[in-house]
Amino acid sequence: MKITVLSDTHTRHNQVSIPPGDILIFAGDMNNCRDEQDVADFNSFLATLPHHHKVVIGGNHDHQLAQNPQAAKALLPEAIYLQDELVVIGGLTIYGAPWQPVFNDRACDAFALPRGRALEEKWAMIPPGIDILVTHSPPAGILDQDGPVAHGCCDLTAAVNVFRPKYHVFGHIHSNHGVVKNGATTYINCNVSGPDGKLRPALSFDYAPKAAGS
Repeated sequence: MKITVLSDTHTRHNQVSIPPGDILIFAGDMNNCRDEQDVADFNSFLATLPHHHKVVIGGNHDHQLAQNPQAAKALLPEAIYLQDELVVIGGLTIYGAPWQPVFNDRACDAFALPRGRALEEKWAMIPPGIDILVTHSPPAGILDQDGPVAHGCCDLTAAVNVFRPKYHVFGHIHSNHGVVKNGATTYINCNVSGPDGKLRPALSFDYAPKAAGS
């Protein structure tokens, strides 16, 4: 099964090189903050892609999705929209959660929560046995550095260490990008917003879900 991952298109999704695959995962920030038309444009873009399944979560710029999960699903009929929930596709279990720590005074703040108990409670909702965890926030200490500051969530790091998904897909921090394997989990910062306004291509990987009883 080929899985394509990307995030942080900020309305420029039509300019991103996206390899084909079975599943496309978008880890948040389709928008530039509050324009519902941007969400409609993103949904139309999804309809042009060849992937059989398109899994989407929100990010801190996606205010239109933060109003209500059911309303967000209605805005994105071409997607499987996840907000603290999972989907099973071809035996692959994917859980999506859009939350991230409050970023800074200038940032859009959809799905932003203060560090500590509020975020810990969100990550505690992650079920055991998932194959792919999709968040907008990076975990603390992994592909989360922006200049001298690390913006990842310590409570998310702790949750990943407990639940041990095969893959943790995220974005949010534009100045970091790539793939790191640490223990049982492969971490992917799949944001496409590169330096000087350049766009990175989406990433992809192959994954075969473990057969039942194996």
